[in-house]
Amino acid sequence: MFKPSFHQPDDSRSNDQASHKHESYRVSSNPSMEVNHSLHVLFAGESQTQPNHRLGPKVYSFYLMHIVLDGYGSYVTEQQRYELKAGDTFLIRPNQLISYESDSQHPWRYRWVAFTGEQAEQLAAIAGFIPSYEVVSLDDYHKTAEYYQQILEAFREGHATSTIQASGLLQLIMSDYGKKQHLEAQLLPSSHRAEQQLHKQMVHYLTSQYTHPVSIEHMAEAFGYKPGLPVSTVQAEGWNAAEHLFIEFALGPCTPYAARTSRAND
Repeated sequence: MFKPSFHQPDDSRSNDQASHKHESYRVSSNPSMEVNHSLHVLFAGESQTQPNHRLGPKVYSFYLMHIVLDGYGSYVTEQQRYELKAGDTFLIRPNQLISYESDSQHPWRYRWVAFTGEQAEQLAAIAGFIPSYEVVSLDDYHKTAEYYQQILEAFREGHATSTIQASGLLQLIMSDYGKKQHLEAQLLPSSHRAEQQLHKQMVHYLTSQYTHPVSIEHMAEAFGYKPGLPVSTVQAEGWNAAEHLFIEFALGPCTPYAARTSRAND
């Protein structure tokens, strides 16, 4: 059963005059008959809805994601109700009872993409969608919305590579959402997890750059650490151990001998 919402409508919405726009609807399916079980985009579309245009309650067997381009509407899941506006994206999960409806005064225009696959759940989580809150908002959403449009156009062209292009565009969409949702986590990760990640990055960097001159400064720049970074941040990120790891990797099998020699000379 649907539960009442604690989310209030946007007060900036004007109710003085209804927004009458011509109804439109476009959709195109993936022309490929071969399904990628890891990640497969099924179809994409765009629509300018009419006032009180409603879909549901219903259940889908795939993931269906909408980005609102203009106007307003509501999305209702089994947990709660969301009042949405331009820049909001809502995710519908498989086997979940949902409904969504356009506003009576300013009906929304949105684009959508449907997808499935073994990586779909992980991709949604990285983007910031969780079962208890299935909405992600972007302040600057136009570039992301254009990716939806490109998927639609790729399917309309029907090229042999359309399915590959669509999967790539879907991942770019999720990346845009993920950057917004995880910005603070990326800047201020937990010290233990950050140190482990940094060590892995350093080992990979040293391995891939083995034939080239390498320095701590070069590694820091490659990992996105800028000059003038506060010492406390550098220490928190695990750079205290960076030089030790650098020396161990550079000396390799000679490290025990170097350690014994150092102790003998003390």
